[in-house]
Amino acid sequence: MDAVKECLRNVPKEARELYLNDTVPYLDGPRSPLQFYRDWIGPNKPCIIRNAFSDWPALSKWNPTYLREKVGSKAISVAVTPNGYADAVNGDRFVMPEERQMTFSSLLDIIEGKVKCSGVFYVQKQCSNLTEELPELTGDVQTHIPWMSEALGKQPDAVNFWLGEESAVTSMHKDHYENLYCVISGQKEFILLPPTDRPFIPYELYQPATYRLKEDGNFEIVDEEDSTKVPWIPLDPLNPDYDRYPSYRLTKPLLCTVKAGEMLYLPSLWFHHVRQSHGCIAVNFWYDMEYDIKYNYFQLVESLTNAVGSL
Repeated sequence: MDAVKECLRNVPKEARELYLNDTVPYLDGPRSPLQFYRDWIGPNKPCIIRNAFSDWPALSKWNPTYLREKVGSKAISVAVTPNGYADAVNGDRFVMPEERQMTFSSLLDIIEGKVKCSGVFYVQKQCSNLTEELPELTGDVQTHIPWMSEALGKQPDAVNFWLGEESAVTSMHKDHYENLYCVISGQKEFILLPPTDRPFIPYELYQPATYRLKEDGNFEIVDEEDSTKVPWIPLDPLNPDYDRYPSYRLTKPLLCTVKAGEMLYLPSLWFHHVRQSHGCIAVNFWYDMEYDIKYNYFQLVESLTNAVGSL
């Protein structure tokens, strides 16, 4: 078992030596589908692309006045939590947000401080909520990124709209998607870890639960009945508990800020934690990953990590 642990420790080290960058590089514009696949998708490396959607009307149009006129009366799904952490570990529970339906104008009233409400509000429903709940806004963006669609030979599975308060945080996790994340206004702060750091990233099993607002204005945590436990990352990369998770010291997170008009390519299986400026608006495109040999190798590393326990 010690030999297996040593092999797992070497996986991240070799990845950094062979191909990973110390920072997230910037590109001054989109590349051809072939070049982008060769330089970024194939090697599974993130980058920030400038001038990738400079022709989108959303960059100049999407202010509160315009959004109220265009979709103010539309009902949208909003995640509400007491602390800004939706889909995150709280004690011995994996707690999901209270999902609330409200008009877009009502949400803007909260974000602009015109109305005071208990909790932190975040539009984060990811089942292609832009096309499903706000189709009136699709004319101001693209419903796919042509060069990415050509590079991958497919259309995105989902196009998601994001808007929320500064306190809204996305806890550390990974997705099985090639993700193009476009910031329309404000900025997003990402903490990124490559899939090869999986041996140093802790997972534990948690009872799933949901936040629910009580009549007194406080939130309670309600367990999901007849549900299986959820594997999730308990560690907060903003304040990691090295005493409990000493192996996390061996990671080398990449920190990057994605500003308005910039696009982050976030490769599949990369771990990421996200914060934002107040009222930040973003749109992202989820392209399903290829379940090829890279996925098999990642599954092997994950299985071995789970088998040996703490490194």
